[in-house]
Amino acid sequence: MNPLSPSSNPAPGATLEALETLIPGMPRMQPGEVWIVGAGPGDPGLLTLHALSALLQADVLVHDALIDARTLALAPPQAVRIFAGKRGGRPSTHQDEITATLVDQARRGFRVVRLKGGDPFIFGRGGEEVAALVEAGIRNRVIPGLTSGLAGLSAVGIPATCRGVNQALFLATGHGAGRRPTPEGIDWSLVARLGQPVVLYMALKNLPFILEGLGQGGMAPETPAAVVAWATTAQERVVVATLETLLDTLRREGLDAPAIIVLGEIVNCRNTLQRVVTQAMGEVSSP
Repeated sequence: MNPLSPSSNPAPGATLEALETLIPGMPRMQPGEVWIVGAGPGDPGLLTLHALSALLQADVLVHDALIDARTLALAPPQAVRIFAGKRGGRPSTHQDEITATLVDQARRGFRVVRLKGGDPFIFGRGGEEVAALVEAGIRNRVIPGLTSGLAGLSAVGIPATCRGVNQALFLATGHGAGRRPTPEGIDWSLVARLGQPVVLYMALKNLPFILEGLGQGGMAPETPAAVVAWATTAQERVVVATLETLLDTLRREGLDAPAIIVLGEIVNCRNTLQRVVTQAMGEVSSP
């Protein structure tokens, strides 16, 4: 599909001009460039200004499955939208095919935006795509995005770090955590011994094996746990449980991917924050 010529890209509109007023020297996408852009956890309001700028300049938009339709609509109507279909546990476009598409569209002279959920370099295979572009001699730029493992927690009142509660945070993907882990897989019993909260991406499928390993490492059954599904979107749901009850709670509630799982005392901070906010609002409204 090649409905546009590189020279037919629409002139930047008033929105792009406004961004340039706000950010003097804002980079302009050149024909034949690929920008790898993080779209954040879901809510279009959490896009960065540079991500918005990239969308406004795109000739071709290669996007993952979970990108909000309102975010896709920010690209010019004439821009070609190519669905990359990256979705855990479901049929997806092979990574080699995606990178080949990026190289091909750039060589045709188009301004290409590769739009990825969250941050491109946090379990998003953005590094592989950049490496392929560099190998092919394609100019590229990376636009960071808010990762759901942090922004998704903040959005529902779970602080990723809280003074007096934790001094570190362990981010991990659930891929490769099955009954037969790969040699480079994570030793979850060692993770448990860190004594710090654990945030899991893409872990619903392999969660039983992960929880088993954490328990073997000494993580207590009563450890607070929470799942944030479809973070920052209209479909957002939050379930709170413990390490021991988490699997039964998930089965009962019927939560599905995408979901962020958090294990640790920071989950209890949510209740504390909610009580403080509720109390403060009551004091403000009192005569």
